[in-house]
Amino acid sequence: MIEIKHLKKVYAGQTVVNIPQLEIKKGESIGLVGNNGAGKTTLFRMILDLIRPESGEVLSNGHNVAGAEEWKNYTASYLDEGFLIDYLTPEEYFYFIGGLHQKNKAQVDEYLLTLTDFFNGEILKKGKYIRDLSKGNQCKVGVGSCLLQKPDLLMLDEPFANIDPSTQFRLKNILKTENKNNGVTTIVSSHDLNHVTDVCDRILLMEKGQIIKDISTNSSTLNELEEYFGVGQIVAPEITIDKEENH
Repeated sequence: MIEIKHLKKVYAGQTVVNIPQLEIKKGESIGLVGNNGAGKTTLFRMILDLIRPESGEVLSNGHNVAGAEEWKNYTASYLDEGFLIDYLTPEEYFYFIGGLHQKNKAQVDEYLLTLTDFFNGEILKKGKYIRDLSKGNQCKVGVGSCLLQKPDLLMLDEPFANIDPSTQFRLKNILKTENKNNGVTTIVSSHDLNHVTDVCDRILLMEKGQIIKDISTNSSTLNELEEYFGVGQIVAPEITIDKEENH
């Protein structure tokens, strides 16, 4: 579904992303992990054509995202609260997003009922603007608007960071259901190794702009990642991808 070729992004003379080749197949659940400055958010923004690379390309269903529009119809993403229209109430925002995807008010209301547990009585009918919500509740609005679109590709950047434990649990169940039952390709960036290994079948470990490990998740993956980050391993300038396949 997503194919990356010779992708490179440079800021102030420093290469922040350098990925020669990467393929994400339809229906995969991908976790993207790495320290601050590893290039995760920059990679997300290039996949979404929010910033352009110095060289290389990102293909979505075979089309370069920089020159196509069709991919936007099946892609939903939430990177941070800056992508919300914060002077709207959550209801107004959901109706706006629904309208962009040919859903009327009744259809939006019907879908929002399925998110009752996820919202936990904190989002709808509160008479608040999005800007007045906590960061955790703004995240719920962002994720909810993504799910409302019924995407084929769902991309979330640090969705667990500001939400409470109960909501984290509910979000993990939602992501698993979307991936396993509905075939949605999910890409989740997170610093929380427990959550990302629980939700994702494949983990991409980024360091200094490179993907240095490509791991099929199994019972030992969490320990492997904890050991990596715990010892503070330094990545050499030239490194080969270590791809482990577990069947």
